Amino acid sequence: MFVDILTIFPEMFAGVFDHSILKIAREKGLAEIRLHDIRDYSTDKHRKTDDTPYGGGPGMVMTCGPVFGAVESVATGERSDSRLVMLTPHGRPFTQAIARELAAEKGLILLCGRYEGFDERISEGLMPDEISVGDFVLSGGEIAAMAVVDAVVRLLPGVLGCEASTADESFENGLLEYPQYTRPAEFRGMRVPEILLSGDHAKIEQWRRERALERTWQRRKDLLG
Repeated sequence: MFVDILTIFPEMFAGVFDHSILKIAREKGLAEIRLHDIRDYSTDKHRKTDDTPYGGGPGMVMTCGPVFGAVESVATGERSDSRLVMLTPHGRPFTQAIARELAAEKGLILLCGRYEGFDERISEGLMPDEISVGDFVLSGGEIAAMAVVDAVVRLLPGVLGCEASTADESFENGLLEYPQYTRPAEFRGMRVPEILLSGDHAKIEQWRRERALERTWQRRKDLLG
C-alpha cells in the first residue's frame, strides 16, 4: 500500500513509523509511507499556506492553492488511484469498519489541516473522504493521520505474524474484546478465572463470548444498537 501524508509539519512524524508494526510493514515492503510538505507548493515567498477568513473571525484558514498543488502533484502515476482522505472534525467518525475499508485501497493520501481548518473549496474541488477520529479538537490533523495509518496498516495481509489476531479484537464483531490474562496464575491475591486454565476450548470460547457481551453492555451500550 502507498501512504502519502500531506502536512505543513512533516517533522512531527519523525520516528513514528520506525517502530513496532509500522516498521515491520515497511521492512516487508507492504506499506510505503511518504511525507510531503504542503509549504513546498506555496507560491508565496514566505511559503505561506494560510490566510485570514473572509467575513472576519479568529484564526487563520488553510488556502486552496498549496493544498490543490500538493494533492495534484502526489496523485499521479501509480498513486493516481489513491484514495484522498481529509482529517477533519466534520468527517464521518473513524471506526474499525472504516479502517478495514481503507486497508482494501491500493493507496491513501492523507490531508492534514491546521489553524481553523480548510477553505471550503478544498472539499468542494477535491472531494476527499472526510474522516474524524473523535468528538474532540486537536491542534491539527497530524496525530489523527498517525492513528489512521496505524489502524489501517496493521490490517494489511502479511503485516501481523498471526492474521487471526485481528479477528477477536475490540470492535471487530461489534463488541469490545473479552478480558485477557497471562502468567502468573495468581498475582497479589487476584487469580485468573479457572475456566481459562481448564483446557476446555469450547467452554473457554463460550466464556469469552459472554464476557465480551458483558463488557460491551457495561461500557459501550451504543455498540449493541
